Amino acid sequence: MAEDFHTHDVKILEILQQDATRSLESIADEIGVSLNTCWRRVRRLEDDGVLERRVALIDNEKVGLPLTVFVSVRTSDHSKGWADRFTAAVIDIPEIVEFYRLAGDVDYILKMMVGNVADYDRVYQSLIAKIGLSDVSASFAMEKLKFTTELPIRQKLKA
Repeated sequence: MAEDFHTHDVKILEILQQDATRSLESIADEIGVSLNTCWRRVRRLEDDGVLERRVALIDNEKVGLPLTVFVSVRTSDHSKGWADRFTAAVIDIPEIVEFYRLAGDVDYILKMMVGNVADYDRVYQSLIAKIGLSDVSASFAMEKLKFTTELPIRQKLKA
């Protein structure tokens, strides 16, 4: 759904990004539409895949995963077969919470959430046991300065 969004859709998305536990009734009241209209709009956003899922955000430190590690991978093998094996290996590791293929000097970047450096090494060893990697670099986050899952969608309003 790349087209522009209606004002009500944007407001619904902004509200749900801040608190997905809000009732449809409270959202409808806030944006000034009927409950039925709000329900239909939310349902359409779900059906169109704009609302992928509703999840809880968990404080990583409070669950024993205070260390964020960004792992950069460069490869000389850009074949589909290698990329598929690498993707399968990464998907099987729960500590890897984000995974991207990039343009530029680095081919892939992984975001890991682990308890400490020893946990990082365990995950790293598990990964290299599944697929050969030769140019890997890890950066350990020292401080979380900004973290949000909210997307800046207001500019998608219809004129």
